[in-house]
Formats: sequence, structure tokens, C-alpha cells
Amino acid sequence: MNSEPFGAERQTRTLLAWQLALLRFAVTLDNNDRLAVLAIARELDRFSPNGDDESDFSFFRRTSAELCTSIADPGDTGSHRLHQYLMQIDDERLKRSFAAAIGYHWPGKRPVRKSTRRNDDLWRGLAPLPSRSRA
Repeated sequence: MNSEPFGAERQTRTLLAWQLALLRFAVTLDNNDRLAVLAIARELDRFSPNGDDESDFSFFRRTSAELCTSIADPGDTGSHRLHQYLMQIDDERLKRSFAAAIGYHWPGKRPVRKSTRRNDDLWRGLAPLPSRSRA
């Protein structure tokens, strides 16, 4: 039995869990959520490129620490780092959710506003209600 697809599937699920944990931290800014991000990052780093479980590969731990710092204190450098991460997210719903959580506004796009104009034509064409007389 080939364990390669199972390993790849597990890695993909773990990567999604990491992205969702980052989203949760961006929403709550809770230390427990930050620790959850780092725990998942440690798990992802175990899937090292050379296949060695005891590797010094630390990409996800390092990236997680940078992103959590940027989320908590966005500054100029942090905003740039968050923008880079945002552009790497493939899932459009996750990307929009994360952008909303960190207060990111897409360049060149204005927020959609509701119309303040009253629509008087809404009930046009409907029969009027019969008037009730009170006795």
C-alpha cells in the first residue's frame, strides 16, 4: 500500500488548519489562538522537504511568528508581510475573510455601500389593501 497520497492529503489538511488558525488569531488576538497557530506550524515543519522527521526545517514556525506579530501590531513592515501572505492564499473565501479580519482594503476597489435612496416603486402594481372600518 502506498502511503504517499495519504501523507500529501494529511499535509494539505494540516496546511488548511494552519491558515484557519491564523484567521482565528486575526479575529480574536487571543494568546491561546496564537499558540494554536504555532503548534500547527510545528506539525507542518515536521513534513520537511528532505523527509527527515528530526530536521531543523522551521519555515512555518518562523512564518507563523512573523505573521502573528504583524497581525497584533500591523505597522508598515507588518502590513507588507500580511499583504504578502494574503496574496499567497489560494482559496478566495479564505482570502477575503482574512483580509476583512485584518482590516485590509483591496487597492483600487471601494467598499460597497448600500443605497440610501428610498425605493417607492417597490409596491407599485400591487392591489391596495381593503380599508377596515372600526366599529
